[in-house]
Amino acid sequence: MTGKLNKIHEVVKWPDPVLAKRGETVTVFDAKLKTLTDEMFESMYAAQGIGLAAPQIAISQRITVIDVSFKKNPEEKLVLINPEILAQEGKQVEEEGCLSLPEIREKVTRAEWVKVRAQDVHGKWFEVEGTELLSRAMQHEIDHLDGVLFIDRLSRLKRDLVIRKIKKLIKNGEW
Repeated sequence: MTGKLNKIHEVVKWPDPVLAKRGETVTVFDAKLKTLTDEMFESMYAAQGIGLAAPQIAISQRITVIDVSFKKNPEEKLVLINPEILAQEGKQVEEEGCLSLPEIREKVTRAEWVKVRAQDVHGKWFEVEGTELLSRAMQHEIDHLDGVLFIDRLSRLKRDLVIRKIKKLIKNGEW
């Protein structure tokens, strides 16, 4: 890597209120935005994640970065700004985790395939399709931009159990 090192942002954890808020639409596409997306990739890698949404670093904006290859294939790095799901098909049920809910993993039902429309760092609109892990990652990260966490997609009973577990960790100073 050349030039200065990017800032690593701390990932905020549930129950931080920023995680429950819908992110603001991005309207300014400048060098600051490009720097932020670069920092988001670095922060995501540092936290051992494959996706990171701006609200997870306490920035309430509709920006997410995804790299399901986790640095193995630079072409797979995705920046989605103001993304929206245009179409989805099928169903997959897989275990999911989240950088804002460390050590919590639960099975979540998602669409098998999605088509997403988003803007790049220059503001240009594009469409991207994904299946399996990429589909799941895009749905998970777009949920973050809408103030939805994967535990919100669990049954009420499962969600209550997870929240109880987290509250116990918080009480014990382990969260």
